[in-house]
Amino acid sequence: MKNVIFFLVLIIVVGCKSPIVTVNSEDSNKNVIPKSSKGDIAMAPSSKAINNYLATSEELEEIVTYLASDDLKGRDTGSEGIEKAAVYIETILQENNIKPYFKTYRDSFNLKGAHAYNIVGFIEGNDTALKNEIVIIGAHYDHIGSVKKVNNDSIANGANDNAAGTSGVLEIAEYFATTKSNKRSIMIALFSAEEKGLKGSEHLAEKLKAENIDLYTMLNFEMIGVPFKDRPYDAFVTGYELSNMSAKINAYTNSNLTGFSEVSKKYDLFKHSDNYAFYQAFKLPCQTISSCDLSNYDYYHHVDDEADKLDYNHMAGLINKMIPAIETICNTPTKEIRMNNE
Repeated sequence: MKNVIFFLVLIIVVGCKSPIVTVNSEDSNKNVIPKSSKGDIAMAPSSKAINNYLATSEELEEIVTYLASDDLKGRDTGSEGIEKAAVYIETILQENNIKPYFKTYRDSFNLKGAHAYNIVGFIEGNDTALKNEIVIIGAHYDHIGSVKKVNNDSIANGANDNAAGTSGVLEIAEYFATTKSNKRSIMIALFSAEEKGLKGSEHLAEKLKAENIDLYTMLNFEMIGVPFKDRPYDAFVTGYELSNMSAKINAYTNSNLTGFSEVSKKYDLFKHSDNYAFYQAFKLPCQTISSCDLSNYDYYHHVDDEADKLDYNHMAGLINKMIPAIETICNTPTKEIRMNNE
């Protein structure tokens, strides 16, 4: 009988569709649903059941496929395409009952006459004291728009850079919105204008510093769409030598999950993603998690950085391994991740 009831419930759940939601933002106050490159409705993935909350390759691919579609034309800051991306991200946050950190999800700023906006959600911690401390989980959702034509294609779709990181952050957000297992509060930040010189993260970091928030640490996800080659770990941490973040992630997961990248060190990638703006503002461990140091992916800022080039099983594995680390970061009695000069 239990099996029959479960089967009937499963049919009902599968048959239900997500409702159209109203996205509250400084720029939009109406029911908006983005469309795919084929013109059909591109709905955000439905919220998962309480016991089925881990990231799946299918959900990651669904998010990346929309964000990196030709319909969004490369998600350049200030473009119609990035507006569609923003609405899509806001819809996912709202469907998962993740509240805006500010009055709306949009943290707006001007960039050389263009209107730009970060998308910022907030998952309050469940501990009366620790909830005043904030862990930021971020990724940039913008890309570069169009580039020189290759085989009559000029759209730089930005699948790995950085629809991949965005999809991972949204899956992490869904996990904590579902489990409510974080004692510290979590800020979900999707940045615009990273490709313009980290302008979105710089704006938000300075704004939060002026608010005097109690930031513990910031983890940024960048280009996680392909696996490392010939490495004993899944991802590298930029600025590896600056803090104990990588060591703590590995200890918290009882694994060799993260490590060092010579390429990252050589090109100082620590300073070339959105973590750096938060490090500059707070002088705390604010670092990027990535599995692509440009030695294992040929399509950086290229028209062929497409959704079909990514390894979604790798992405799901990485995110699901990172979730316990983030959960521990949110729940330790004291702040264990520190700069190495402390």
